[in-house]
Amino acid sequence: MAKSSRLTTMIIVLIPVAVGINYAGKFFAEALKLPLWLDSIGTVLAAMLAGPIVGGISGAINNIIYGLTVGPVSFVYALTSIGIGVAAGLLYKAKMFENAFRALISGLIIAIVATVISVPINVIFWEGQTGNVWGDALFAFLRSKNVSVWLASFFDELVVDLVDKVLTVFIAYGIFKALPKSLMYSFRQEQ
Repeated sequence: MAKSSRLTTMIIVLIPVAVGINYAGKFFAEALKLPLWLDSIGTVLAAMLAGPIVGGISGAINNIIYGLTVGPVSFVYALTSIGIGVAAGLLYKAKMFENAFRALISGLIIAIVATVISVPINVIFWEGQTGNVWGDALFAFLRSKNVSVWLASFFDELVVDLVDKVLTVFIAYGIFKALPKSLMYSFRQEQ
């Protein structure tokens, strides 16, 4: 019984911390008009600490809260955030965060996952664009060359996600490595 309540307490504390990290990252990126999102650092960290489900929940809650407080556009990308959390948790379980090289590969994989989930959303809601300066410039160029909306949207999303998700993973990886071993051990005991 104590083991179950301890896990619940740890997760109840972890999720809002992860959401806060996500929220701050996205708010910072938008305030500075960075061509990145930086809204998944907490999601990846939560997934590394507590698994794919907690990572996905953290990401989705962030999108809901950000959608309610800053921009409703965030709501529709909750699916992307769930995908990021699940992918990060599964990659962690597959020992893909053991060193910086594997973290880089994980960032690339997570970027692909985010792109595949986001492209249909972009096409349905925004005619294929992301609202990101880098990506949308590429989208406009590709569309001017008669590239299909779906393919142009894929590259629009991918060009941003590659940089954003690799940076996100490295920030989360750095935080994770800096955490006290006793905290990480507590999460391992509970899983």
